Amino acid sequence: MSTPDHEIWVPPPWEPPIDGTEAEHLTGALGRMRATLRWKADGLDEAGLRHRLPSSSLSLGGLLRHLALAEDYYLTTKLRGEELVEPWRSLGHDDTDEWEFEADHFTAAETYAVFDEAVVRNTRRIDDALAEGGLDLVAHIDDGSGNHPRLRRLLVDLLEEYARHTGHADLLREAVDGRVGEDPPEDWTPAWLA
Repeated sequence: MSTPDHEIWVPPPWEPPIDGTEAEHLTGALGRMRATLRWKADGLDEAGLRHRLPSSSLSLGGLLRHLALAEDYYLTTKLRGEELVEPWRSLGHDDTDEWEFEADHFTAAETYAVFDEAVVRNTRRIDDALAEGGLDLVAHIDDGSGNHPRLRRLLVDLLEEYARHTGHADLLREAVDGRVGEDPPEDWTPAWLA
């Protein structure tokens, strides 16, 4: 984006750093993916969040719940070895693989809150893990042979999960009301930063 000589361009809060550390780039890329997915789903009612294409069982609401659950799973169970309990038990999670995609009983406000609260909770978990051991922090989970991933690998896997589903969100949102675009507009603010 070009600006007049007297103005300095201030990047939106989800823009990864132009010249940062490895941790800053990974968390910056995750922040951008979170914001993009949230923007793709933003401002819809229950019908919009439940809308499905004829060829798929995915919905924007299901993607928001799925990625909130994925964040908690990666950063609670895989990283720390802790069981997923709340808020998932209270929300009705039944430990099946598809619950979050099929749980269409939530209001739009509840669905947005599930995602936004997970982002806040897991940003704190990432910050704590980085302070504890950096990207080389050893995760609890192993491959069955005693080999443990590092926090770095969990963040890369979480980014991959977001990338896959943000592409799905592109198609779903366009089918709901025609919204298209790669990044949120610069004047949009995700709920967790508002």
